[in-house]
Amino acid sequence: QLALEALDAGLHVWMEKPPAMRLIELETVKQHMLNKVIVVGFKKAFMPVAAKASELLQNNAVGKLATISAEYPCSVPEDGAAVLANGEFTDWLGNGVHPLSFMVRVGGSVNAVITHRAPNGGGAVILEFASGVLGVMHLGAWGGYSSATERYSLIGDQGAITIDNTTRLSWHRGIPFEYSQTTSFAPPGIDSGAVVWEVQNRLATLENNSLFVQGIYEEISYFCECVLSGAAPEIGSMDFALEVMRIYEAALLSQGERVSISRQ
Repeated sequence: QLALEALDAGLHVWMEKPPAMRLIELETVKQHMLNKVIVVGFKKAFMPVAAKASELLQNNAVGKLATISAEYPCSVPEDGAAVLANGEFTDWLGNGVHPLSFMVRVGGSVNAVITHRAPNGGGAVILEFASGVLGVMHLGAWGGYSSATERYSLIGDQGAITIDNTTRLSWHRGIPFEYSQTTSFAPPGIDSGAVVWEVQNRLATLENNSLFVQGIYEEISYFCECVLSGAAPEIGSMDFALEVMRIYEAALLSQGERVSISRQ
């Protein structure tokens, strides 16, 4: 409602995630935006590691992308249809949008979803991307902070990208290899093996602060840049947010069945 009031007053809008409880509410916001800038703060889509992964994919660093996986602590509702009908706020909506927004940034739009819920509340969400890439979200029903359980993996036919805890991205390029011939995992030269970008905590600099590692600075900066330049946002845009909400609602309704995503 606040976003609608701001848009109707002629203002640009930055919104925290999730942008709405239901997809239809967000569609109403889009009707009011006219020529204004709207950016939703899906911080995981703005992380430095998300930007680096996108750059590597655009440069064909892993070849043809085949699969994307995400591991994140989040519960899956037992009755998704009731959640939508009753307008309930869920952990899946509040926190599941984090790994989902990362996957949408690197994978694009999704055609269909299948959700499998574990008896303890965790589960797996299979995403059929329009590009032909297959995605898997492993949602672990875990409510504490005793271990790190945020990981991403992007596998191509010529390499892979892995992200651990949002602080370490590894580009796995492989090595020259022959069974019964290769004797070293570290052959001469610098054109094979893994390249790693990792947060350095030795200095009290900005880039190792959680506001920057988690993408919070970038989402606000991106919004301001779009407003000042008059450019239409792409990451966290209204269309981006609508895609996230479509996937969320389809996943709630799945109950183990394949649900196609409509964009009418």
